Amino acid sequence: MIPTQTLSRFIHSKRRLYPDSTGELSDLLVSISLGVKYISQMVATAGFKGLHGYTGKTNSHGEETRQLDEEADEVLVELLGSSQHFGLLVSEERDSVIETQAAQGEGKYVLAFDPLDGSSNIGSSIPTGTIFCIFRKKELSRPASHDDFRQPGSEIVAAGYSVYGAKTSFVYSTGSGVHGFTLDPSLGEFVLTDENIRIPTRGLIYSVNEGNTSYWSDGVKDFVGQLKSPDAASGAPYSGRYVGSLVADFDRTLRKGGIFLYPTDTKRPKGRLRLLYECMPLAFIAEQAGGLALNGPDNILALVPEDIHERSAFIVGSEHEVRWYKRVVHGLK
Repeated sequence: MIPTQTLSRFIHSKRRLYPDSTGELSDLLVSISLGVKYISQMVATAGFKGLHGYTGKTNSHGEETRQLDEEADEVLVELLGSSQHFGLLVSEERDSVIETQAAQGEGKYVLAFDPLDGSSNIGSSIPTGTIFCIFRKKELSRPASHDDFRQPGSEIVAAGYSVYGAKTSFVYSTGSGVHGFTLDPSLGEFVLTDENIRIPTRGLIYSVNEGNTSYWSDGVKDFVGQLKSPDAASGAPYSGRYVGSLVADFDRTLRKGGIFLYPTDTKRPKGRLRLLYECMPLAFIAEQAGGLALNGPDNILALVPEDIHERSAFIVGSEHEVRWYKRVVHGLK
């Protein structure tokens, strides 16, 4: 039986709701989904192709890169750079902004992405993924520039992520809800499986790397302690679940509720995750699904990146738990 909605059909059906649309954003999302299919296949066959190892190079953050990081990056840069719709690209794996064929032309958008989040887990059957967000250029009449990435997350026009695990999923939003698709390998197509995803208003799971406990502030220690202490009124103790792959931890939080935390600490006073292409797109997804996302005291989507590889704390999840965090750790409502 033919599935009712493939990703491309769904995207183009949404486009028809906007008669003045040029279709460029729809084309871009379909192109990204094609890149995700390529990367999914690469991840699934990495062991056979010897792509588990390191390249001997370091990325812009001083981290050793794996062969699969580079392969995933090249796939997305090749596919998206030739689309003529993007002016500039930013990748976790590149020190500087990538100019595309449309850099001096008519491209309306700029894109930031993490081509293979969680790649350190490759070889251990832990899910990995891809994260992206798209901004419209501040001025369409001029070529794209670095300044087009200096926009608050509230200006994102589309964001999404994929998870490569027991299934390959593609979750995205253009500001009108969050929609999830699953790759049907028999068809080679993403099929709609979760329309209008809503994060529960509260959950019973917390996700944090407790190996960093000794580096946390007293407020963070107090909050996590409250989550772990029996309290019938709050639903505690919560169950602890931490994969160590951001997309996997986020996807579970989105679907089951609760809270994911990567706070600042004495080792990482600015936080560890990248604001532009990790925190902001996932915060956009979370808020579209009814959740909240903070860098600590402030809303992630209100922040403006000063640097393309700027780091940030990231607290995201159900409204109940995120507001609870804000009260305990920062004394704010």
